Amino acid sequence: MANIWEQFDKSIDTEGLAKDVAEAAENGGRREVPHDTYEVSIQKLELVQSKKGDPMVTCWMKILEGEYKGSLIFMNQVITQGFQIHIVNEFLRSLVAEMSEPIDVHFHTYSQYGNMLMDVAEAIDNNFEYKVNYYDQKGYNAFKIEEVYILED
Repeated sequence: MANIWEQFDKSIDTEGLAKDVAEAAENGGRREVPHDTYEVSIQKLELVQSKKGDPMVTCWMKILEGEYKGSLIFMNQVITQGFQIHIVNEFLRSLVAEMSEPIDVHFHTYSQYGNMLMDVAEAIDNNFEYKVNYYDQKGYNAFKIEEVYILED
């Protein structure tokens, strides 16, 4: 029987993998994803506490195709001001827009908002994928859902 490690060497692009390791070391352990348009699935969507202790919505989007397939892009939006909540509301509304009965996206309290985010996450999980425009807006990462793909069973 052949050495299992030699089988891996033959079946995996080890030269490319070594380059990826070097790039990850340069970028603090993660691959930097450039601003562009990607097809993504939502991996995580929830209300969390920022490092400073403020309420923050976090959304992890996994890239499904292309050179950056498998990489994550992150939307982290503190929500202590009206315009910040508006940014998240618009994003959430675009996530649920193709539902037969879309979730009513609105803010009353942080508890209510956190529960609503869980409802959205549960409703879209394994049911939708998205074409997202990931871009720079005045020095901040910004996200716009350009297309919604309904997944068939």
